[in-house]
Amino acid sequence: MSPKELLYIDDALSHEKFLMCQCQQALSSLKDPELKSCVQQLQSTHQQLFSSLLNLV
Repeated sequence: MSPKELLYIDDALSHEKFLMCQCQQALSSLKDPELKSCVQQLQSTHQQLFSSLLNLV
């Protein structure tokens, strides 16, 4: 893998980590069960993407 490709992956990992943190913060303040469920699914999706990207390195 080229250095530039590694930089793209590193950037994508940073974005996914940020989005996971944002979901976690939202979960702590949400009261509506439907919204909470939706955000939990989003967090799970971002966690899976993060893991997939990490496995590329």
